Amino acid sequence: MLASIYRGYLDIGKESGHPMIVLAPTWRASPTRLAAAGLGSVERVNRDCVEFLSSIRDEYRDFVGSVFVGGLMGCAGNAYRPEEALSAEEAETFHRPQAEALARSGVDFLMASTIPAATEAIGIARAMSGAGCPYVVSYIVRGNGTLLDGTPLAQTIGTIDSEVTPKPFFYMVNCVHPLVYEQAISQPDTDSVTVRERVLGLQANASWKSPEELEGLEYLDSEEPEAFAESMVRVHDRLGTKVLGGCCGTDHRHIRCIAELLERK
Repeated sequence: MLASIYRGYLDIGKESGHPMIVLAPTWRASPTRLAAAGLGSVERVNRDCVEFLSSIRDEYRDFVGSVFVGGLMGCAGNAYRPEEALSAEEAETFHRPQAEALARSGVDFLMASTIPAATEAIGIARAMSGAGCPYVVSYIVRGNGTLLDGTPLAQTIGTIDSEVTPKPFFYMVNCVHPLVYEQAISQPDTDSVTVRERVLGLQANASWKSPEELEGLEYLDSEEPEAFAESMVRVHDRLGTKVLGGCCGTDHRHIRCIAELLERK
């Protein structure tokens, strides 16, 4: 089933000719989560996931060079609850084993996704920076331009860029609706050359609801693919956002609509 889902997205990329990022199913493959599931080997599980995805990519022959496999990582706690975030020191120690395991598995890059707090972002960036391959940090933001913990987006980008070496290849935002992202990037304290140059991607939700409203929601709240795609392409046109993808509530229909709209431009 998982292979079928990945192929569905890769088919869209091949048909449209757009280069693609695909992420291994390792968002929760940290040492603590794997141990709780009775799967103790961080190295084995992360490598297996990357090999699984890489083998699917390799089926696409002429398109292979346009597909980049990322090793996906997530925060230690609930991404919608910033009070559960680790300190920078705790996060560096917690995330280092997975970052190193993913890097050894042969991914093209590492990506920390759905990060709600500045402290854990700093720590996970430190862990990834020592793994030996490019890496990306992706945050959840509010429309006022802050992370869920209240830290301004521009501030956490500036802190990591100045304190972590090598710094992230670029930054992204995920798990919010494209119009929330547009509001966040357009705030006076956020709308700067630095933020525009460093935040290059959006994996958006198909829901307008806030993290607090989505937490524990008993139904899937999902905008129609056409309306979602129009918002995503507007973000691309207005803000120069280069990496466009889907998060909660999206599927192949939403991604296909984005690709088709871009083709018509």
